[in-house]
Amino acid sequence: MQPIKVLIVEDSIVFRELLVQNLSRDPAIQIVATAGDPFEARDAILAHQPDVMTLDIELPRMNGIEFLRKLMPQYPLRVVVISSLSDKVFDAMNAGAVDFVAKPAVSNRMQLEDFIKNELLVKIKIASTAKISNIKKTVMVQEQSHLSVKKKNLIVAIGASTGGTEAILSVVKDFGTDIPGIVAVQHMPPGFTEMYAKRLNDQCRIRVKEARTGDRVMPGSMLIAPGGDEHMRLVKVGGGYQVEIKPGPKVNGHCPSVDVLFESVAKMAGADAVGIILTGMGGDGAKGLLAMRNAGARTIGQDESTCIVYGMPKVAYDLGAVERQEKLSDIAGRTYAVLNKM
Repeated sequence: MQPIKVLIVEDSIVFRELLVQNLSRDPAIQIVATAGDPFEARDAILAHQPDVMTLDIELPRMNGIEFLRKLMPQYPLRVVVISSLSDKVFDAMNAGAVDFVAKPAVSNRMQLEDFIKNELLVKIKIASTAKISNIKKTVMVQEQSHLSVKKKNLIVAIGASTGGTEAILSVVKDFGTDIPGIVAVQHMPPGFTEMYAKRLNDQCRIRVKEARTGDRVMPGSMLIAPGGDEHMRLVKVGGGYQVEIKPGPKVNGHCPSVDVLFESVAKMAGADAVGIILTGMGGDGAKGLLAMRNAGARTIGQDESTCIVYGMPKVAYDLGAVERQEKLSDIAGRTYAVLNKM
């Protein structure tokens, strides 16, 4: 198997050398070039044709987001962004980056090396499997559907990972305020989920916020599990639903875990729920989605042709958890269709 050819774009010479030294230790990685700004990066891309590029956002001569916007239409490339805690990372994802990691705010060399080995290296390997043809595809805005049934206490649960920030936006931007309450897990570092929720809230008709224990699940709104070391579960309180955020060990390598959320939805909402599993590496959410389907819920999986990484939806489909696969642009409409039959 050929090693993954990596281009590192980072203006800090010290951090750049640290990346080279540590990533090069893995035999699956070949550092083909480094660059200190987008102009050097452009030349390196043409000369070395890397499989994956790591990209800092704050760069001299041209910032990383502007560079991505110029690069991706002419030369689609798998990009992992290395970012400090900033909502600019979502502009980078919108511009075509596959994934991102949070740059650690530490100067301790051992902690930085641990970050490179246990976070960045994993993201690079996942990004190398991303389907380039699906990176930064334009998704047509669908005509808004409407909910014709008035059954109360329906729940929509969504899970996603790699490529999911844009995939979730593509789905929920087509939801109107009549959509039942939504609970969602998107694998993301701590701190970024609150910014992501605010971004969705600004761009969608529904209300979106980062979840806190006791938040009520209300029609026309979405609660996103906070990144970090806590899981989000659905709980029934009185005649409605709330969410509960509690610390717990990683499940399928993730916290929060899609499986944990979906299993709680299966237990609490049963047949009064729709489960949606979107692009992402691994199998988190597959068993939980199967539990939802076995409890009578309707389930939808993103199809291979529109996934950045057809991992989580594939595992769920192979388990029999997915009732129907849909193109990303059709998932909102399918959600309304199944809700109207409940």
